[in-house]
Amino acid sequence: MLSLLADAAAAAPIQWSDLGLRPGIDLGIFTLRYYSLAYLVGILLGYWHLSRMIKAPGAPMAQAHADDLFFWCTVGIIAGGRLGYATFYTGGATGIPSLWSQPLELLKLWEGGMSFHGGVIGVLAAIAWVCHRGGLSFWRVCDYIAVNVPFGMLLGRLANFINGELYGRQTDVPWAMVFPTDPLQVGRHPSQLYQAGLEGALMIVVMLWLFWRTRARYRPGLLVGVFTVGIAAARFVNEFFREPDSQLAEFTRLTGLSMGQWLSVPLILGGAVLIARALRRPPEASGQSPGVLPRENAPLRP
Repeated sequence: MLSLLADAAAAAPIQWSDLGLRPGIDLGIFTLRYYSLAYLVGILLGYWHLSRMIKAPGAPMAQAHADDLFFWCTVGIIAGGRLGYATFYTGGATGIPSLWSQPLELLKLWEGGMSFHGGVIGVLAAIAWVCHRGGLSFWRVCDYIAVNVPFGMLLGRLANFINGELYGRQTDVPWAMVFPTDPLQVGRHPSQLYQAGLEGALMIVVMLWLFWRTRARYRPGLLVGVFTVGIAAARFVNEFFREPDSQLAEFTRLTGLSMGQWLSVPLILGGAVLIARALRRPPEASGQSPGVLPRENAPLRP
Protein backbone atom coordinates (compact mmCIF):
# COMPACT_ATOMS: atom_id res chain seq x y z
CA MET A 1 0.00 0.00 0.00
CA LEU A 2 2.76 2.44 0.97
CA SER A 3 4.64 1.71 -2.23
CA LEU A 4 1.50 2.35 -4.27
CA LEU A 5 0.98 5.69 -2.52
CA ALA A 6 4.60 6.61 -3.12
CA ASP A 7 4.32 5.68 -6.81
CA ALA A 8 1.15 7.75 -7.14
CA ALA A 9 2.76 10.74 -5.46
CA ALA A 10 5.84 10.42 -7.64
CA ALA A 11 3.66 10.36 -10.74
CA ALA A 12 1.86 13.53 -9.65
CA PRO A 13 4.28 15.93 -7.95
CA ILE A 14 2.92 18.64 -5.69
CA GLN A 15 2.05 21.87 -7.44
CA TRP A 16 3.64 24.78 -5.57
CA SER A 17 0.91 27.06 -6.94
CA ASP A 18 -1.72 24.95 -5.15
CA LEU A 19 -0.25 25.90 -1.77
CA GLY A 20 -1.73 29.40 -2.00
CA LEU A 21 1.60 31.13 -1.29
CA ARG A 22 2.31 34.71 -2.33
CA PRO A 23 5.74 36.39 -2.61
CA GLY A 24 4.72 39.28 -0.38
CA ILE A 25 2.03 41.56 1.02
CA ASP A 26 0.36 43.86 -1.49
CA LEU A 27 0.21 47.33 0.09
CA GLY A 28 -1.24 48.99 -2.99
CA ILE A 29 1.65 51.22 -4.01
CA PHE A 30 4.18 48.39 -3.65
CA THR A 31 4.52 44.78 -2.54
CA LEU A 32 6.33 44.13 0.73
CA ARG A 33 8.40 41.07 -0.10
CA TYR A 34 8.69 38.27 2.43
CA TYR A 35 12.38 37.99 1.59
CA SER A 36 12.91 41.57 2.80
CA LEU A 37 10.80 40.84 5.88
CA ALA A 38 12.90 37.74 6.57
CA TYR A 39 16.08 39.84 6.66
CA LEU A 40 14.44 42.45 8.88
CA VAL A 41 12.88 40.00 11.33
CA GLY A 42 16.03 37.86 11.43
CA ILE A 43 18.19 40.88 12.31
CA LEU A 44 15.74 42.13 14.94
CA LEU A 45 15.41 38.65 16.48
CA GLY A 46 19.19 38.30 16.58
CA TYR A 47 19.53 41.72 18.22
CA TRP A 48 16.91 40.83 20.85
CA HIS A 49 18.61 37.55 21.67
CA LEU A 50 22.08 39.15 21.73
CA SER A 51 20.76 41.64 24.28
CA ARG A 52 19.68 38.70 26.44
CA MET A 53 23.01 36.94 25.99
CA ILE A 54 25.10 39.87 27.23
CA LYS A 55 23.13 39.90 30.47
CA ALA A 56 24.51 36.42 31.25
CA PRO A 57 27.84 36.10 33.11
CA GLY A 58 31.03 36.55 31.09
CA ALA A 59 29.72 38.85 28.37
CA PRO A 60 32.52 40.44 26.29
CA MET A 61 30.56 43.60 25.53
CA ALA A 62 28.03 46.07 26.89
CA GLN A 63 24.58 46.91 25.52
CA ALA A 64 26.01 49.97 23.75
CA HIS A 65 28.31 47.69 21.77
CA ALA A 66 25.37 45.45 20.87
CA ASP A 67 23.55 48.52 19.55
CA ASP A 68 26.55 49.39 17.38
CA LEU A 69 26.84 45.82 16.13
CA PHE A 70 23.16 45.83 15.20
CA PHE A 71 23.72 48.77 12.86
CA TRP A 72 27.08 47.84 11.38
CA CYS A 73 26.29 44.13 10.94
CA THR A 74 23.11 45.10 9.08
CA VAL A 75 25.23 47.20 6.73
CA GLY A 76 27.71 44.33 6.42
CA ILE A 77 25.01 41.78 5.59
CA ILE A 78 23.51 43.92 2.82
CA ALA A 79 26.74 45.26 1.33
CA GLY A 80 28.69 42.02 1.66
CA GLY A 81 25.81 39.87 0.48
CA ARG A 82 25.22 41.99 -2.59
CA LEU A 83 28.89 42.41 -3.49
CA GLY A 84 29.49 38.71 -2.89
CA TYR A 85 26.66 37.81 -5.25
CA ALA A 86 28.07 40.15 -7.89
CA THR A 87 31.52 38.60 -7.51
CA PHE A 88 30.78 34.90 -7.12
CA TYR A 89 27.51 34.34 -8.97
CA THR A 90 27.27 36.64 -12.00
CA GLY A 91 30.31 35.60 -13.99
CA GLY A 92 29.01 32.39 -15.52
CA ALA A 93 31.55 30.15 -17.21
CA THR A 94 33.66 33.17 -18.19
CA GLY A 95 34.42 34.02 -14.56
CA ILE A 96 33.90 37.74 -15.27
CA PRO A 97 31.45 39.27 -12.76
CA SER A 98 28.88 40.97 -14.98
CA LEU A 99 27.38 43.10 -12.20
CA TRP A 100 30.72 44.82 -11.63
CA SER A 101 30.45 46.35 -15.08
CA GLN A 102 27.04 47.78 -14.12
CA PRO A 103 27.58 49.13 -10.58
CA LEU A 104 24.18 50.80 -10.39
CA GLU A 105 22.58 47.36 -10.70
CA LEU A 106 24.10 46.50 -7.31
CA LEU A 107 21.72 48.98 -5.69
CA LYS A 108 18.62 47.18 -6.96
CA LEU A 109 18.15 45.03 -3.87
CA TRP A 110 14.51 44.40 -4.73
CA GLU A 111 15.58 42.32 -7.73
CA GLY A 112 17.24 39.79 -5.42
CA GLY A 113 20.68 38.28 -5.45
CA MET A 114 22.47 37.88 -2.12
CA SER A 115 25.47 35.70 -1.31
CA PHE A 116 25.72 33.97 2.09
CA HIS A 117 29.51 33.87 1.85
CA GLY A 118 29.65 37.55 0.92
CA GLY A 119 27.38 38.34 3.84
CA VAL A 120 29.76 36.49 6.17
CA ILE A 121 32.66 38.63 4.96
CA GLY A 122 30.60 41.78 5.45
CA VAL A 123 29.62 40.81 9.00
CA LEU A 124 33.21 39.93 9.91
CA ALA A 125 34.35 43.33 8.66
CA ALA A 126 31.64 45.03 10.73
CA ILE A 127 32.60 43.08 13.86
CA ALA A 128 36.29 43.88 13.35
CA TRP A 129 35.47 47.59 13.04
CA VAL A 130 33.36 47.72 16.21
CA CYS A 131 35.89 45.63 18.16
CA HIS A 132 38.80 47.81 17.05
CA ARG A 133 37.06 51.02 18.06
CA GLY A 134 35.68 49.58 21.31
CA GLY A 135 38.73 47.58 22.41
CA LEU A 136 36.78 44.32 22.44
CA SER A 137 37.91 40.73 21.93
CA PHE A 138 37.24 39.95 18.27
CA TRP A 139 36.78 36.20 18.69
CA ARG A 140 34.55 36.47 21.74
CA VAL A 141 32.29 38.96 19.98
CA CYS A 142 32.21 36.66 16.92
CA ASP A 143 31.11 33.84 19.23
CA TYR A 144 28.13 35.87 20.43
CA ILE A 145 27.14 36.98 16.93
CA ALA A 146 27.44 33.44 15.52
CA VAL A 147 24.81 32.13 17.93
CA ASN A 148 22.25 34.47 16.38
CA VAL A 149 22.94 34.07 12.66
CA PRO A 150 20.86 30.86 12.21
CA PHE A 151 17.68 32.81 13.01
CA GLY A 152 18.15 34.76 9.80
CA MET A 153 19.16 31.65 7.87
CA LEU A 154 15.92 29.88 8.82
CA LEU A 155 13.69 32.82 7.91
CA GLY A 156 15.58 33.57 4.70
CA ARG A 157 15.27 30.01 3.38
CA LEU A 158 11.57 29.89 4.26
CA ALA A 159 11.17 33.15 2.33
CA ASN A 160 12.93 31.54 -0.66
CA PHE A 161 10.34 28.75 -0.56
CA ILE A 162 7.43 31.18 -0.27
CA ASN A 163 8.83 33.07 -3.27
CA GLY A 164 9.12 29.81 -5.23
CA GLU A 165 12.79 30.52 -6.01
CA LEU A 166 16.10 28.68 -5.64
CA TYR A 167 14.37 25.32 -6.03
CA GLY A 168 16.13 21.99 -6.19
CA ARG A 169 17.16 19.49 -8.81
CA GLN A 170 14.74 17.29 -10.71
CA THR A 171 13.52 14.30 -8.69
CA ASP A 172 10.68 11.82 -8.32
CA VAL A 173 10.54 11.69 -4.51
CA PRO A 174 6.99 11.71 -3.08
CA TRP A 175 7.36 15.32 -1.92
CA ALA A 176 8.67 16.62 -5.27
CA MET A 177 7.22 19.99 -6.26
CA VAL A 178 6.60 21.84 -9.50
CA PHE A 179 7.54 25.52 -9.22
CA PRO A 180 5.88 28.11 -11.51
CA THR A 181 9.20 29.70 -12.53
CA ASP A 182 10.69 26.38 -13.62
CA PRO A 183 10.83 26.36 -17.45
CA LEU A 184 10.76 22.55 -17.51
CA GLN A 185 7.77 22.25 -15.14
CA VAL A 186 9.01 19.02 -13.58
CA GLY A 187 9.05 17.74 -10.02
CA ARG A 188 11.97 19.11 -8.03
CA HIS A 189 13.41 18.91 -4.54
CA PRO A 190 12.03 21.67 -2.29
CA SER A 191 15.66 22.35 -1.38
CA GLN A 192 14.75 25.64 0.28
CA LEU A 193 13.09 23.61 3.06
CA TYR A 194 16.12 21.33 3.35
CA GLN A 195 18.27 24.42 3.84
CA ALA A 196 15.84 25.93 6.33
CA GLY A 197 16.05 22.71 8.33
CA LEU A 198 19.82 22.14 8.29
CA GLU A 199 21.22 25.68 8.03
CA GLY A 200 18.47 27.20 10.15
CA ALA A 201 16.53 25.04 12.60
CA LEU A 202 19.27 22.51 13.36
CA MET A 203 21.93 25.18 13.83
CA ILE A 204 19.60 27.18 16.10
CA VAL A 205 19.23 24.15 18.39
CA VAL A 206 22.98 23.42 18.40
CA MET A 207 24.11 27.01 19.00
CA LEU A 208 21.52 27.80 21.69
CA TRP A 209 22.34 24.59 23.53
CA LEU A 210 26.07 25.27 23.44
CA PHE A 211 25.64 28.82 24.70
CA TRP A 212 23.01 28.34 27.40
CA ARG A 213 23.74 24.77 28.56
CA THR A 214 27.53 24.55 28.36
CA ARG A 215 30.54 26.75 29.07
CA ALA A 216 31.44 27.03 25.40
CA ARG A 217 31.26 30.82 25.55
CA TYR A 218 34.32 30.84 27.83
CA ARG A 219 36.47 29.32 25.07
CA PRO A 220 37.11 32.13 22.55
CA GLY A 221 36.49 30.98 18.99
CA LEU A 222 34.67 27.76 19.85
CA LEU A 223 31.14 28.91 19.12
CA VAL A 224 32.06 30.65 15.88
CA GLY A 225 34.08 27.58 14.87
CA VAL A 226 31.14 25.24 15.46
CA PHE A 227 28.85 27.60 13.58
CA THR A 228 31.23 27.90 10.64
CA VAL A 229 31.72 24.14 10.28
CA GLY A 230 28.03 23.42 10.78
CA ILE A 231 26.64 26.01 8.40
CA ALA A 232 29.24 25.31 5.69
CA ALA A 233 28.80 21.54 5.93
CA ALA A 234 25.02 21.95 5.73
CA ARG A 235 25.41 24.18 2.68
CA PHE A 236 27.79 21.68 1.05
CA VAL A 237 25.28 18.82 1.52
CA ASN A 238 22.28 20.87 0.46
CA GLU A 239 23.97 21.89 -2.78
CA PHE A 240 23.63 18.29 -3.99
CA PHE A 241 19.85 18.83 -4.01
CA ARG A 242 19.73 22.46 -5.13
CA GLU A 243 19.57 23.41 -8.80
CA PRO A 244 22.73 25.38 -9.70
CA ASP A 245 22.22 29.00 -10.71
CA SER A 246 21.58 29.05 -14.45
CA GLN A 247 24.59 31.26 -15.13
CA LEU A 248 26.84 28.81 -13.25
CA ALA A 249 25.47 25.53 -14.59
CA GLU A 250 28.46 25.13 -16.92
CA PHE A 251 30.88 25.92 -14.08
CA THR A 252 29.26 23.20 -11.95
CA ARG A 253 29.46 20.70 -14.82
CA LEU A 254 33.13 21.43 -15.48
CA THR A 255 34.33 21.40 -11.86
CA GLY A 256 32.05 18.71 -10.44
CA LEU A 257 30.94 20.95 -7.57
CA SER A 258 28.75 24.03 -7.38
CA MET A 259 30.07 27.49 -6.53
CA GLY A 260 28.42 27.24 -3.12
CA GLN A 261 30.29 23.99 -2.42
CA TRP A 262 33.66 25.40 -3.47
CA LEU A 263 33.11 28.41 -1.21
CA SER A 264 32.09 26.16 1.69
CA VAL A 265 35.29 24.07 1.69
CA PRO A 266 37.58 26.80 3.11
CA LEU A 267 34.92 27.66 5.68
CA ILE A 268 34.82 24.06 6.92
CA LEU A 269 38.61 23.95 7.18
CA GLY A 270 38.80 27.34 8.87
CA GLY A 271 36.07 26.44 11.34
CA ALA A 272 37.83 23.19 12.24
CA VAL A 273 41.02 25.14 12.96
CA LEU A 274 39.10 27.50 15.27
CA ILE A 275 37.52 24.60 17.16
CA ALA A 276 40.89 22.85 17.63
CA ARG A 277 42.51 26.10 18.74
CA ALA A 278 39.74 26.86 21.24
CA LEU A 279 39.79 23.36 22.75
CA ARG A 280 43.58 23.35 23.15
CA ARG A 281 43.49 26.41 25.35
CA PRO A 282 42.11 26.47 28.89
CA PRO A 283 38.73 28.20 29.25
CA GLU A 284 38.66 31.70 30.65
CA ALA A 285 37.98 31.64 34.37
CA SER A 286 35.25 34.27 34.32
CA GLY A 287 34.71 34.79 30.63
CA GLN A 288 35.73 38.42 30.97
CA SER A 289 37.88 39.87 28.22
CA PRO A 290 39.99 42.99 28.23
CA GLY A 291 38.21 45.95 26.73
CA VAL A 292 34.68 45.27 27.97
CA LEU A 293 34.45 48.92 28.92
CA PRO A 294 34.44 51.18 25.87
CA ARG A 295 37.27 53.49 25.01
CA GLU A 296 36.78 57.22 24.71
CA ASN A 297 35.90 56.93 21.03
CA ALA A 298 33.52 54.01 21.51
CA PRO A 299 30.82 52.87 21.30
CA LEU A 300 30.20 53.99 17.75
CA ARG A 301 27.11 55.89 16.78
CA PRO A 302 25.86 55.72 13.22
